[in-house]
Amino acid sequence: MSFNPRYAFFILIFVLLAIYAMYQARFLILGPSVTITSHEDGAVVSGPLITLEGLAKNISWISLNGRQIFTNEKGFWSEKLIVATGTSIMTVRVKDRLGRESEDEIRIILK
Repeated sequence: MSFNPRYAFFILIFVLLAIYAMYQARFLILGPSVTITSHEDGAVVSGPLITLEGLAKNISWISLNGRQIFTNEKGFWSEKLIVATGTSIMTVRVKDRLGRESEDEIRIILK
């Protein structure tokens, strides 16, 4: 069997299309993600009013402690909260269109 440049060209095009399809499907493959960026777990705050901020990717729904919140077009979110004296647990849950879920949780300590 001799080398045919036409077959090599079609194989190259097929491989490039497969790589491009996998690249475009990466968010469907990886699922949703959420990160709280404003506070570390176990952070100690001095006042009861805090602003919790973070980033969510590939989501269709997001909630903070069971209450729906909203992101901007780039996936950033920000919410003001009043924390109780002692330890407060903040949980952010996200869900994508396929029903897959992810969450991030931190503890804030008010002294």
